[in-house]
Amino acid sequence: MKRARRFKRVATETSKRPILSNRLKADDAEPPPSQPSHSLTTAVVKPRSDSFPIPEIPSPKMTILPYTFFQIDALDLAPRLLGKFLRRDDVVLQITEVEAYRPNDSACHGRFGITPRTAPVFGPGGHAYVYLCYGLHLMLNVVADKEGVGAAVLIRACAPISGLETIQQRRGQKTSKPVLLTGLGKIGQALGLSTEWSNHPLYTPGGLEILDGPQPENILIGPRVGINYALPEHVNALWRFTIASTPWISAPKNTLRPPSS
Repeated sequence: MKRARRFKRVATETSKRPILSNRLKADDAEPPPSQPSHSLTTAVVKPRSDSFPIPEIPSPKMTILPYTFFQIDALDLAPRLLGKFLRRDDVVLQITEVEAYRPNDSACHGRFGITPRTAPVFGPGGHAYVYLCYGLHLMLNVVADKEGVGAAVLIRACAPISGLETIQQRRGQKTSKPVLLTGLGKIGQALGLSTEWSNHPLYTPGGLEILDGPQPENILIGPRVGINYALPEHVNALWRFTIASTPWISAPKNTLRPPSS
């Protein structure tokens, strides 16, 4: 197994994190009741000769990731999500691009504290946080870390694995090119999500799930997209991660580079 990379954290002033009224101390916290292991089988999309290559699953069996997988810093969780699979009914997507949003991050929704809109991001890691951007785009995030921290990983792009016709119907695009699943709101739309999916546990069978998948051989990193309102140190932080060998990533691509050794 490859050794996990550690990515640069931006130094920020220490401040108290918002605390939920029912937040448990880390030492006392207990994970939800253990779930039985579920191996799932799915059919691989067969791309047409005139379409972009669609990744194949190396094994027909995919296991739901456990609750503990998500109980880490968003900056560590983000690259670990690359190559994993999102599944809802017949649609399976492979995660190809993500961005990390951390506590004390001036680009994170957690900077507003706990509000009706942002409350899900302060929940325990492994839950979904779905919000509406510009009143148009449904953005899917995976909550990271312990309850009350206020951190998440935004899913920016995916590649289709199965359910291509359903994806195309929901997206309103009859194409199998990367434009189908790369960019604002396209993942939420392809999965048929709404903001009501916020707080949904992604580690339990049924509904929306995250499944284990292959670790990418190489990744690219770069600054996050569309956060010019944030502080300079957060605008420039290299907290965007993509699979290096895939065309299924969003623009801009010229800001991406291999991580330094």
